[in-house]
Amino acid sequence: MLTLLQASRIVDEALAYARRHTFAPITVAVLDARGCLVALKMEDGSSLLRPDIATGKAWGALGMGFGTRNLAARAEKNPSFFAALASLAGGRIVPVPGGVLIRSAEGEIIGAAGASGDNSDNDEACLVAGIEVAGLRADPG
Repeated sequence: MLTLLQASRIVDEALAYARRHTFAPITVAVLDARGCLVALKMEDGSSLLRPDIATGKAWGALGMGFGTRNLAARAEKNPSFFAALASLAGGRIVPVPGGVLIRSAEGEIIGAAGASGDNSDNDEACLVAGIEVAGLRADPG
C-alpha cells in the first residue's frame, strides 16, 4: 500500500531533483494502486495542463502495467490500437515517457507517478529519483 507520507516524499524529492538540475518547472502526480490521486504539486511557472498530463502519464502506466517509456514505444508501432485505447480510457492515457510504476520492496505495484514540464527523459529522471529516495522501487519500463 502506498501511503500519503510516501507519495508526498516522492513528489518533494522529484521536485528537488528538478531544481538541482535546473529543469523547467515541473508538475508531479502520484496515484495509488487503485488509480486515485494521492499527491500532486505544481512548481511556480507550470502551465495549465501540466496536472492533467502528469496524471495521464501515471494513469497510463498503472492502467497498462508498465511505464510510459514502454507505452510510447508500443504506441509508435501500433497507433491504431493506442487510438482505440485512448478512446476507451476517455483520453486519460498519455503515452510518452514520464510515467513510472511504483513498486514495493517485494515488487508489488503499489502506485504510479507522472511528471510533466521538461522533456520526457528529464520528467522520468525526476520520478525515478523521488521514488528511490522514498525507499521504493521505480519501474519506468
